[in-house]
Amino acid sequence: GKRGVAGGVSVQPGGSLTLSCTASGDTFSSLYMAWFRLTPGKWREGVAALDRDGPDYYPPTVRGRFTISRDNAKNTVYLQMNRLQPEDTAMYYCAADPRANRHALLSEGSYGYWGQGTQVTVSA
Repeated sequence: GKRGVAGGVSVQPGGSLTLSCTASGDTFSSLYMAWFRLTPGKWREGVAALDRDGPDYYPPTVRGRFTISRDNAKNTVYLQMNRLQPEDTAMYYCAADPRANRHALLSEGSYGYWGQGTQVTVSA
């Protein structure tokens, strides 16, 4: 697999990639965290969300392939992506908020804090 943080990453179909996003501050453990992706001409899709109390959520498009996790000691959230396909090509963003709507953790409106984004390209 590969790790992508900034500047864009390319991976072949079927490959794996881990994105990371580090937050500043000392209240990381109180944050709801999520990953979204944006493709030109489409809306920003929530692909993974992590309740601060533990449960994680995924849409059907990535469930079983993507895994969100967090390391509170490092103020970092990760997105492990497996079996990547060309349709996974997008700009990926991390998002956070201490007051996210727990009933809508895959909705972008739940988050007030966003990372800069990492372009992920899946192609042969």
